[in-house]
Amino acid sequence: MDDANLLTDHPALYEARFPDPVRLAGRWTEESLRRYGSGPRVLDIGCGTGRDAAYLHAAGRTVTGADLSGAMLAHASREHPGPEYLRADLREFDLGARRFDAAVCLDSALLYCRTDAELDSFLTSCRRSLTPGGLFVAEMRNGAYFLRRAPIPTAPAVHSFTHRGTVHRSVTRLRVDPAARLLHRSRTWTTDDGAPAVEQRSAWRLLRPEELHRALTAHGFEVLALHDGPGPRTEPPWREGDLPGGSTDADRLHVIARLTDG
Repeated sequence: MDDANLLTDHPALYEARFPDPVRLAGRWTEESLRRYGSGPRVLDIGCGTGRDAAYLHAAGRTVTGADLSGAMLAHASREHPGPEYLRADLREFDLGARRFDAAVCLDSALLYCRTDAELDSFLTSCRRSLTPGGLFVAEMRNGAYFLRRAPIPTAPAVHSFTHRGTVHRSVTRLRVDPAARLLHRSRTWTTDDGAPAVEQRSAWRLLRPEELHRALTAHGFEVLALHDGPGPRTEPPWREGDLPGGSTDADRLHVIARLTDG
């Protein structure tokens, strides 16, 4: 699978396409860590541009951000300083003797583990990196929603925004492969400056809530919360003080688990 991505390769463009001026994802994560009593050392695995890692750092935590993209890490170090940033593949990582009180994995990064073996490897790495009693906090697309609850729109999604004076337009098409349990995305980018169009393809694992619960339990985690919302990417979005919901039917999935078998 080709993981090349225009937004990943151009982090400033990513932040323009997905603005988060009030740091909603970071605030949701910080409240989740506080609610369940996390210690200060946090690993943000799949940290992307570093916005959320920097928010947690500003909240008083000792944060390590890890990502596979060198462009993202360079941007994070320059634009969102404070955390330590390291290169690591979330599908299999080993940070040596470092131990953390919490591991967070946001914005569907976990779903790049497209097979059971990759998911097991990821959770093994998380378990190895956490102290006993450490928390795992993740936010992602909900596989059950795409597999059972909602048809994929036949019409493509069109979005445009302006960045540094250039209008960027994306046309996105989604396709579900139920047999492989993958959500495929094709996206075509055009700009108003005459540059050639760019077409890119990617895919995410369609992970059902019960599958995630079972995998976490098998790796020595106790699932404390598993719900579809509210969260930083739900509609309506999470607000300060909102408690976890009780359903797992909508298009986003949020999980908080504690390592009991360290």
